Amino acid sequence: MKPFSLLLLLVALTASAAERRYGLVIHGGAGVIERAAMSPEREAEYRARLAEALNAGYAVLDRGGAALDAVTAAINLMEDSPLFNAGKGAVFNADGSCELDASVMDGRTQAAGAVAALHHIKNPINLARDVMLKSEHVMLAGDGAEKFARSLGYEMMPNEYFQTDWRRAQLKQAQEQEKQKAGQKTAARPDDYFTRTLRWGTVGCVALDKAGNLAAGTSTGGMTNKKYGRIGDAPIIGAGTYANNATCAVSATGWGEFFIRVGVARDIAAQMEYRGTPLREAAAATIAKVAKLGGDGGVIALDAAGNIAMEFNSPGMYRAVRLSDRPAMIAIYGDEAKN
Repeated sequence: MKPFSLLLLLVALTASAAERRYGLVIHGGAGVIERAAMSPEREAEYRARLAEALNAGYAVLDRGGAALDAVTAAINLMEDSPLFNAGKGAVFNADGSCELDASVMDGRTQAAGAVAALHHIKNPINLARDVMLKSEHVMLAGDGAEKFARSLGYEMMPNEYFQTDWRRAQLKQAQEQEKQKAGQKTAARPDDYFTRTLRWGTVGCVALDKAGNLAAGTSTGGMTNKKYGRIGDAPIIGAGTYANNATCAVSATGWGEFFIRVGVARDIAAQMEYRGTPLREAAAATIAKVAKLGGDGGVIALDAAGNIAMEFNSPGMYRAVRLSDRPAMIAIYGDEAKN
């Protein structure tokens, strides 16, 4: 190749890299989120915390950092906020303690890590990442996961760190309702308002960096009054979390039992991989499958071109997006923007 032609090629590649879209999408859970039930002060709090997490993740990407680092940075801030059902502020299980799950996936390598049934880890997403990077496994759970954390020097937090009066009141209400239903042979109706409010709460992030790499992560406290070591979709790769540079990155939130059965995150990517379905169309089709089974919730997704999807079939979903070529957008309710 002639020197001048080589120079033109290098200039073109540099320009292409400089123009490549990058950014991230976050969610703070989907569910029965309605204007009438939210005070202006509470709404302002949620929007502020979403903005804080969004900006933290975007700052990583803007300085040339990896998508995986942006995902971790954004989720850490939401795990540290008592507003969300992840980390501090997680819901209570039936035994009166907080039990935490998380997962992360690197779209460049398709490496993944997950943790479940944690009781003493301040930021579960960090341990999920360490499972991916520092162990030969994909998922660790319970005492074994925390033994691994101790081997890495993690501080063990008292479970009381995660607990809040708000979540304790939710547990009390759930258990009172459970007693009232005792003796009934049928499960709670799917349209039971209170039952649905118990199942929500997950935080997640999908990111695309300047190098064109995708990553996804999800963290949760599960559902109020959960029993018997119940684990939902959040720590399950392919259900609550998935990332592949060839297709997309996805983080889900909703009624985990249904999201596991559909394999939500992988289902979206599979439509793109095998049928060439555009991201938003694939996300909408997958959420429709969840609805058909009787479940609800939502997803955030991002592909390698920087196209986004924020699909949900619940009244609302805490969500925010910031891309390099568009201003930040933060939304909560169903009548606000979904793209």
